[in-house]
Amino acid sequence: MDDVRPDHIMQVGFGFWGSKTLLSAVEMEVFTELAKHPESLAELSARLGLHPRSAHDFLDALVALGFLERKDGVYSNTPATNLFLDKHKPSYIGGILEMANQRHFEFWNRLTTALRTGEPQNEMRDGHSNAFTAIYADPARLRSFLKAMTGISHGANMTIARQFPFKDYKTVVDVGPAQGDLITQVALANPHLAGIGFDLPEVAPIFEDYVADNGLTGRVRFHSGSFFDAPIPKADVVMMGHILHDWDLDTKKMLIRKAYEALPSGGAFLVYETIIDDDRSKNAFGLLMSLNMLLETPGGFDYTGADCMGWMKEAGFHSTRVEHLVGPDSMVVGIK
Repeated sequence: MDDVRPDHIMQVGFGFWGSKTLLSAVEMEVFTELAKHPESLAELSARLGLHPRSAHDFLDALVALGFLERKDGVYSNTPATNLFLDKHKPSYIGGILEMANQRHFEFWNRLTTALRTGEPQNEMRDGHSNAFTAIYADPARLRSFLKAMTGISHGANMTIARQFPFKDYKTVVDVGPAQGDLITQVALANPHLAGIGFDLPEVAPIFEDYVADNGLTGRVRFHSGSFFDAPIPKADVVMMGHILHDWDLDTKKMLIRKAYEALPSGGAFLVYETIIDDDRSKNAFGLLMSLNMLLETPGGFDYTGADCMGWMKEAGFHSTRVEHLVGPDSMVVGIK
């Protein structure tokens, strides 16, 4: 028993301390400010409006957590925070952290209630039919949400664009594309492809702006519609990123059937999420994401690669496989 220690228990139990410190730093644009140039404690505190009682501890905590560097009393970003947490860089992923700060932190405080009731703990408590109704009703909030989806997906999107053999196909549709980063990365890496983003009409201007900013207007277009009420547009490849986990099992299976119907013989269906490992013991982020779906949706949950391959085969796909992407993300591929 001498080698049994409480370190891991304490680290996870108080993990929200470090998490909130990082989220507050993103909220106050610490990393965006330091991307301009390194600054001293006094300079940075003045620019950020930090109270002198807390400034030193806050910035040094970010150093100890590995998010800032300090040399001779001057603070600077690490290579990672400089690349990924500067709002002025296209590689910025802080949008998802902004959403975690604004929404998820509060909801996760009610996890015990959700575990005992099985009920969402988000805007649905205030009478909204689902979280998407509240988000889509507010243009500014919707734009922020879709930007956050780009933040959490960008690395996987770039990997899919390079890893999947798009050379064998001519057309692709992204179902629920958010800003459009997945279809954008795929189109940029595969100039022969024509693409479609399929989503509700409120998404169109945000999607079209993103596509235009990446020089893809004309080759990537938006198709307005609801995947509940309308068929998925026909294409050689159908993609769904972070879509299926929002819904209950019957809806998951319905969307997979619609994808199957949209494809020609030999067409491919790409699903990617934080796919849980089949043993359900290693991808902690995927399992925690599923708990997040408990807090956010009436019936959503994350799933294993074996689960998804089984649903695909039930829909008629003759060949399925799971491929790791980056971090906790994997994709499941079904061939019709």
